[in-house]
Amino acid sequence: MRLIAENLGGERGGETVFSGIGFALEKGEALIVTGPNGAGKSTLLRVLAGLLPAAEGRVRVEGGGEEFSSVASTAHYLGHLNAMKTALSVDENLGFWRAFQGEPGLVVEEALETVGLGGLGHLPFGYLSTGQKRRASIAKLLVSRRPIWLLDEPTAGLDKASEERFAGLMKGHLEDGGIVVAATHLPLGLEGAKALRMGMAG
Repeated sequence: MRLIAENLGGERGGETVFSGIGFALEKGEALIVTGPNGAGKSTLLRVLAGLLPAAEGRVRVEGGGEEFSSVASTAHYLGHLNAMKTALSVDENLGFWRAFQGEPGLVVEEALETVGLGGLGHLPFGYLSTGQKRRASIAKLLVSRRPIWLLDEPTAGLDKASEERFAGLMKGHLEDGGIVVAATHLPLGLEGAKALRMGMAG
């Protein structure tokens, strides 16, 4: 499987944020996207995820077969917001995402154990601390199987131990043939990852 971006351009509020972005990632490869605030890192990830239209160029997946024929069906997107309902329990939130996103991965309790939240699934999501909420949203990556992870500042709010645990999850995903694209201001512990530096929008 390959994730290919060709001459991508993105807009925010009708203004061009970036243009001419291109890359190709094979299974097992990661791309770390860096740059100052306003450079378009989040916009790029949303374009890759299909949440925003590309102003120019295109994104495609090759070699995914019928099951993974488009980026939308192939990718997990973890944005700044955790995409969880605060009044629902952690278990209910993750159960929804597991059913909604198809191809099952870990069962909910196993996913929570993996991110260090074992035994907390019964709590309403809104009761969790900032770091616990982020770890629960990371568990969303584990409850259904999707080969491409699109991650926007994924370690925001995490302590050092949780950062290291997440680095291990990303490495495991790559070793299983997955692909990671991550926008970050902080080192993610992925040695050998490709790099894309985005400049300030003019």
